[in-house]
Amino acid sequence: MANNGLYEEVTIAGFGGQGIILVGKLLAQAAMKAGKEVTFMPSYGAEVRGGASNCMVVISDQLIPSPVVSNPQCVIAMSKAALAKFEKTVKKGGTLIINSSQIDVQPKVDDSVEVVKIPIDEIAVGLGNAKVANMVALGAYLQKRGLFSPDEAAESLPDVLAERYHVIIPLNKKALQKGAQFVKKTGS
Repeated sequence: MANNGLYEEVTIAGFGGQGIILVGKLLAQAAMKAGKEVTFMPSYGAEVRGGASNCMVVISDQLIPSPVVSNPQCVIAMSKAALAKFEKTVKKGGTLIINSSQIDVQPKVDDSVEVVKIPIDEIAVGLGNAKVANMVALGAYLQKRGLFSPDEAAESLPDVLAERYHVIIPLNKKALQKGAQFVKKTGS
């Protein structure tokens, strides 16, 4: 879609249990709070854990004609299977963020695609909870793409997390910041 303003398509993919859908909801909610038009389309199997899981988020300054994302500017691949499925979809000149904690293969992408390898799981474990890997990934994405800051995204955490998980909001905020810091520090 061509227009003169913001039109960002992102696919976030991994497996059930990695918080793929949650992080997509957080991105969409944060974009709405920033006054953007947004679509969010989750896709996951019947398995709660271990099955394929992905979501597509479109963020724009203008109305969005379709929530379907076929050639996103960015793909966040949290697992090897997610990389295999979505690496070829990244738009030329786009960005592929891969979880190097789980992906040890070289992606097969166009030379114009920037590949950002981040040890997402290790960073999350270093924070004390492997379950915040999704937030590390989102923080890296936000730093790389510059749509809004990790702190702005963190403001939407109470809107997307069930109340019983509000006690880990500070950890999620820290994970968002760590993902952004990794990208900033490494120049990825």
